[in-house]
Amino acid sequence: MMDIATIIGLVAGCLLLLIGSADGNFSNLAGFFNVSSIFITVGGSFAAMMVNFPLAQFSKALKSIHWAFFTKDYSQQQIINTLVGYAEKARREGLLALEDEAASSSDEFLKKGIQLVVDGTDPELVKSILEIEIGFLEHRHRENRSFFEAWGALSPSFGLIGTVIGLIQMLRNLDDPSSIGPAMAVALLTTLYGAVMAYLVFNPIAAKLGIRSEEEILIRQVMVEGILSVQAGENPRIVEEKLKSFLPPSERAGVKRERYREEGVGVNV
Repeated sequence: MMDIATIIGLVAGCLLLLIGSADGNFSNLAGFFNVSSIFITVGGSFAAMMVNFPLAQFSKALKSIHWAFFTKDYSQQQIINTLVGYAEKARREGLLALEDEAASSSDEFLKKGIQLVVDGTDPELVKSILEIEIGFLEHRHRENRSFFEAWGALSPSFGLIGTVIGLIQMLRNLDDPSSIGPAMAVALLTTLYGAVMAYLVFNPIAAKLGIRSEEEILIRQVMVEGILSVQAGENPRIVEEKLKSFLPPSERAGVKRERYREEGVGVNV
């Protein structure tokens, strides 16, 4: 599902900057475009990122931009409904009856946890395996987030480098008034480009990825608690109440309503 807030934020930010820069006359915007400044700020920071990170991490982080614009297509309520449905089925038919449920699940983490339960794995070992997976998931997310935080830190630095370059060019040619304008444009526009890249693009993307990471980790924790409850043979009503504790009070009523709509089976994730 697309995250409209990210799209609105980027588009609105760009439009507001353009309108403010135009100052009522959009022909003024031509003065805010400078190829040299783009090469220094965008190209320089990109090259520094290539030096700073391995190519494999570079590729993974760029792919993770997708999650700044899209969200998972299921919610915590859906996960809880599914797990309560599993608990009901396990109570009626036994844990082995969940093997088909595991096979049909589209979520690999949930599938793995239920399969471990079906295979009769010790509960402590199930918990340990799933928590290790959550830990490495968090580590991967942190790497992607730190990538964009680093780019956000480097962009203004290259803007400053461009400013220094422009000032050097200007000071070298003080006897040629025609060269002062272009040199000053490089000096100031690189700072502008670096600030926009950092504070409108890279730092907000890093923050949004952090939010996505927290959301996914919470869902995984709900899954772990639910899987262990199913394995322990707990009453489905108790499982529901326990898992609803992960939700804010305003969202808890939707759990039972959704489950009744699905006739006690939950939703497949």
